[in-house]
Amino acid sequence: ETLYKAMKGLGTDEDSIMNLLTSRSNDQRQKIKAAYKTLHGKDLVSDLKGELGGKFESLIVGLMAPPILYDVTSLRHAIKGAGTDEKVLVEILSSRTPQQIKDIIAAYRQEYDADLEKDITGDTSGHFERLLVILLQVRGQILEVKEADAQALFNAGEKKFGTDEEQFITILGNRSAAHLRKVFDAYMKLAGYEMEESIQRETSGSLRDLLLAVVKCARSVPAYFAETLFNSLKGAGTDDQTLIRVMVSRSEVDMLDIRANYRRLFACSLYSSIKDSAGRFRDV
Repeated sequence: ETLYKAMKGLGTDEDSIMNLLTSRSNDQRQKIKAAYKTLHGKDLVSDLKGELGGKFESLIVGLMAPPILYDVTSLRHAIKGAGTDEKVLVEILSSRTPQQIKDIIAAYRQEYDADLEKDITGDTSGHFERLLVILLQVRGQILEVKEADAQALFNAGEKKFGTDEEQFITILGNRSAAHLRKVFDAYMKLAGYEMEESIQRETSGSLRDLLLAVVKCARSVPAYFAETLFNSLKGAGTDDQTLIRVMVSRSEVDMLDIRANYRRLFACSLYSSIKDSAGRFRDV
């Protein structure tokens, strides 16, 4: 009823919409959406789209989507829009758990009657495509061979003239986060470099971005998203789409940990950074 009153008549009470929806969980928002349809015979999301606009609309509509469906929609737009938004593919596929990846694949098929892997391979190429496909599979533990993996990575990069990208892709794409953290420790002892330093030197372009994301997420998903948010806020303009996507998708997952990592890494609060850089999102 509060939302209906905020949207009927002349003008829209955006503050009421914002204050109500951002103070409810996603599960509660789904129940509100169902009750709205029962009471008024209208789709709440459609009404919100009709009343709101711009970045605020994107934020509110994103909050109204179930989490898996939000990921699925983001991936679809990244693949089927004008050009390919590699940033979205990197962010989602490197950071989600194996179970979430399985749920995303199933939901993508149900929502679009299409195969996510086929859509990705039809829109990407080369080593970048291969690693994305590997990330869509279930990754294993293999905890007992961390030194062998570290040696193979060293041989494929720092020790070699040129780079054997296939080894980086195979090892970093197929191992679990717990195993990779042990590999990184062994690699540091062997090579004298952090894994990220070698990737920066040995690879480039979208593949480098994806490999770095895999490594950073294996170390700490909240720290990865803290850095993602920092990069979206720095500079002359704000990367609003990334800011919206991360705030919506992580709001009920690990936002408190992201905030703590943001302060640790950048010596300022996420709140103050958003307030300074994001304009319309100030009150949220």
